[in-house]
Amino acid sequence: MIVGPTAGGKSALALDLAARFGNAEIVSADSMQVFRRMDIGTAKPTPEERVAVPHHLIDIVEPSEPFSVDDWLGRAERVIADVRARGALPIVVGGTLLYAKALLEGLFEGPEPDAALRDALAAMDPHERRAELERVDPAAAARIHFNDVRRTVRAIEVHRLTGTPISALQREWESGRTRPDALLVGLDWPTEAINRRINARVREMVGRGLVAEVRALWEHGVLGAQAREALGYKQLVGAFERGGSEEAIADAVERIKVETRRFAKNQRTWLRRLRTTPGSLWIDAASDPAETWGQRALEALEP
Repeated sequence: MIVGPTAGGKSALALDLAARFGNAEIVSADSMQVFRRMDIGTAKPTPEERVAVPHHLIDIVEPSEPFSVDDWLGRAERVIADVRARGALPIVVGGTLLYAKALLEGLFEGPEPDAALRDALAAMDPHERRAELERVDPAAAARIHFNDVRRTVRAIEVHRLTGTPISALQREWESGRTRPDALLVGLDWPTEAINRRINARVREMVGRGLVAEVRALWEHGVLGAQAREALGYKQLVGAFERGGSEEAIADAVERIKVETRRFAKNQRTWLRRLRTTPGSLWIDAASDPAETWGQRALEALEP
């Protein structure tokens, strides 16, 4: 499994490792590459790359359809089993770190949602709801914003249904098992370096036709609630809804850079958690030449 920040070279490393290993297939762990016709903005591998090395879990649902981590995990486990049955090495790669954590450690299993309870909690006075969260789960309250109704409701719901704070259940999950059949390879980038790469990638995407891609999807009305939240798509759809002037589009492109850098910051939090994975390999991507990454990963695979 290859992890790292967006624009950090994960896909290139996966292709290099596949070529060095000689019999490998790539499994995408990207929550937006699952959607068809969302190509440029999700940085999908090129048709040539997908011919050179088999790729899985790309272009599997319409952008109007929802797709969850549970959906991905079930499919990923089946694909990995199929790849192994062919005697090949499955290389899981992508920037959706919740997917990576789910594959390595399983999903956090809370109680089933209670629709009536959720409705009652959502209808509460916001200050009373916040007070209850702070009383029953101070740790969750410390990280959940006052205006984040969905997560606040879920935290209170879990406590009312189980008598245990959701933060305690999540700590148990985070300190849980790591599957023994996976090698985790992480690309570690300093903030300034990855931010430069992000800005360059956004410019390259725009040059390749990102604006036209998003406009076509928007005009055909095929972007569902989940797909339209994708970085690049959300900002440009907003620009089109405001009239689509050159100024609005230019502003949207700058917003894409800002929001992608913010996303990379969130990814660093997830990556810090994954660094404790036993036996993992972490590459100093800013210092180690990219042409050496694949060889290091290959050597780490050897018993």
